[in-house]
Amino acid sequence: MLSTTVLRSMIGVDRRTVIVKTRFDEVRVAFIIAVRQRRSKKPRCGVCGALAPRYDQGEGKRLWRCVDLGTTMAFLEADAPRVSCKRHGVVVASVPWARHDARFTHAYEDTCAWITAHAPASTVAVLMRTTWRSVTAIVERVVAELAGRTDLLDGLRRIGIDEIAHRKGQRYITCVIDHDTGRLVWAKEGRDMATLGVFFDQLGEDRSKLLKQVSCDGAEWIHTVVRSRAEKAKICLDPFHVMMWASKALDEVRREMWRGLRGTPAAEAIKGSRWALLTSPDNQTTDHKGTIVGISVTNKRLYRAYLLKEQLRLAMAVKGHKGKALLAAWLRWAKRCRIPSFVKLSKTIDRYLVLIHNTMSTELSNARSEATNTHLRVLTRRSYGFRSPEALIAMAMLTRGGLCPPLPGRPS
Repeated sequence: MLSTTVLRSMIGVDRRTVIVKTRFDEVRVAFIIAVRQRRSKKPRCGVCGALAPRYDQGEGKRLWRCVDLGTTMAFLEADAPRVSCKRHGVVVASVPWARHDARFTHAYEDTCAWITAHAPASTVAVLMRTTWRSVTAIVERVVAELAGRTDLLDGLRRIGIDEIAHRKGQRYITCVIDHDTGRLVWAKEGRDMATLGVFFDQLGEDRSKLLKQVSCDGAEWIHTVVRSRAEKAKICLDPFHVMMWASKALDEVRREMWRGLRGTPAAEAIKGSRWALLTSPDNQTTDHKGTIVGISVTNKRLYRAYLLKEQLRLAMAVKGHKGKALLAAWLRWAKRCRIPSFVKLSKTIDRYLVLIHNTMSTELSNARSEATNTHLRVLTRRSYGFRSPEALIAMAMLTRGGLCPPLPGRPS
């Protein structure tokens, strides 16, 4: 038989676990490794880890699935006595080889969680010989434990706030990222002031005062909470959303002109010009450029709207004092351009002018938040949806929050 030291290393347990004996179970086709804690260890609550007196023997022997030995399944077998905790009542005593209320060992769950960060849960379930529901529960358990050891909200100075729809029916998750590390630091179901208020409650008043910059879109519910809970933080309006407003205004002009020319050859030319108008000059194809030249000759109003959009894009790209000067000139032009959608846009820009100036001064955008949202969409598509927002948040924290455990037996 293998020495206990080698076997302990293979199944991923430390010296607090004493290996008593091993046997092969022909029914399960698995190795059963009988273990116990060192007798010098006093019983502790399985939930909080506090010292607690023994209550009874529980339900006798229990099995915990551990990592396979070669191609054969393996289980740890041990007593599962109960203790009486002052805080949590009668619970199963903690064991050094597994988390509380888990049927798997630490090494098994850490391995499972690491693979799940890189592959679909259904694939992990086949590889680890378990079910996808167990995989999801393991991820939630591992993330909860690692989050309890690390204060993800500590040291925040520049954050990004955004929301993402996690399923049909206007169901959203609000996400907060740290611009300095690029990590997702907080997420919760909901998209309103109360949801964001929970984040600031957890952050605390003292740490909220240390926030310097907050990037977000034009959502007033975000602005209101940030102004009231982090008064010293500068709110930076995401440039992408500003250009999205401009693109929408330009497309309104194009559709209006198409409706006025419906049934004529000119209408077909305008109908097919959408992507040429919305694409930035750096990314335009030869056909796109030809379309723009044609519009400049045949449709002065639409071409003027296109130039307004491009002038705003240039101002947002330049940033700094020069960008602010270009934006001021753009506002004067837009207000007297006599194109309703751009006159309306100029009023919107005017309303958010201070926030846009903050963006130009700090060069902060919501790009990291959008990257996180894209990653969450990929996770959702890869998993064909999640049974609950908590499951998606756990996966997001595993992959984007820095809460992925290292593979057992390897340096972190």
